[in-house]
Amino acid sequence: MFDPNLPQEGTLADAVQMRSQFNGLKALIDTVPTLTAAQVDSTTTLPQGTPANATVNVVGNMLHFSFEIPQGQEGLPGLVGPAGPPFANAVVDSVTTLNPGDSATVSVSFDGANVRFTFGIPRGNDGSNGNDGAPGEISQAQLDSAILNSLNGTSNNTNGLGTLDTGFADPDM
Repeated sequence: MFDPNLPQEGTLADAVQMRSQFNGLKALIDTVPTLTAAQVDSTTTLPQGTPANATVNVVGNMLHFSFEIPQGQEGLPGLVGPAGPPFANAVVDSVTTLNPGDSATVSVSFDGANVRFTFGIPRGNDGSNGNDGAPGEISQAQLDSAILNSLNGTSNNTNGLGTLDTGFADPDM
């Protein structure tokens, strides 16, 4: 344990006593918390002319700050500057064709008068040659056949169906 009164003035240095003092100091240093973070808990505006104040507390390994800051004097109104020219033009500088599957890109810049665009647009995948049955343009005969096949899968004559003559009671009554 550290004793601030040792060694006493005028005594010879004793290795055991000095080692005990150094070990005591190390133990005290080891108990000092390691601070790993800081946080502002509050900021309060005080009336003009009030002195500023700040407090800090250590909770665990974190510093917690609270500030009290006086309001400043009202300043003079600023000058209104001249209005700048409105931009009136949007200019497309270039459009680049990208490979299929690439993400589209756009870059925008302003040169003081013009908003300038540069686009990158991916092209689509190559289509079929039309002879392999892949979707594409169809003939009137193919359309008529598809409609007829759809109709054949439905009831063509709903008037020829019998009706249900069974009465049903309302279950809530």
